[in-house]
Amino acid sequence: MRPIYRAIPLFLTLLFSSTTSSANPFVAQKLVSAADERTYHPVVYDGSYQEIGFPWGDVSNNIGVCSDVVVRAYRKLGVDLQHLVNHDMSLNFSAYPSYSQWRLTKPDPNIDHRRVLNLQVFFARAGQNLPITYRPRDYKPGDLVTWNIRAGMPHIGIVSNRIAADGITPLIIHNIGKGPAYENVLFKMNITGHFRYHPSQNSDYKPV
Repeated sequence: MRPIYRAIPLFLTLLFSSTTSSANPFVAQKLVSAADERTYHPVVYDGSYQEIGFPWGDVSNNIGVCSDVVVRAYRKLGVDLQHLVNHDMSLNFSAYPSYSQWRLTKPDPNIDHRRVLNLQVFFARAGQNLPITYRPRDYKPGDLVTWNIRAGMPHIGIVSNRIAADGITPLIIHNIGKGPAYENVLFKMNITGHFRYHPSQNSDYKPV
């Protein structure tokens, strides 16, 4: 059964929230719309390592994992996370878990931006690293949330402007194995990160 939801106008949700003074409702609107568009694509869950182009490289459009929902949504906004993550890792490799997790000694543009642990570091550095709470109102449309499904299995999704049947919890756009979809999973897994990345607001963070 499809989840029951109601939509909240993104502009009003963000503009009149007392906790999002630095949020950009227009970027959030575009990001959520781009993520929503991904839910219309059939995608086979496949996180295998593949050589891809750079910049703007991508695996085949009919495959992907949770991180690809995020990467592809931002690309609709003209933001290439492959390039941005690679650039930041090239300058600040030790800030990322590539060596401790995968014993890599240099950035790899084929896979780095598709790894949730790397995206967590990037969004914390380039965007806003927000508090982890269990209050639905703290999670605004366009926010990024990471979880541990279980030990060693990180996950990422985008907060939508649709609300679950309980009337308060925002649905998440993510791919947890069956393709991009809306689901009420925000508080059903162990939250490990809460971020907001509106590139137009981070004028002091401009990779070249």
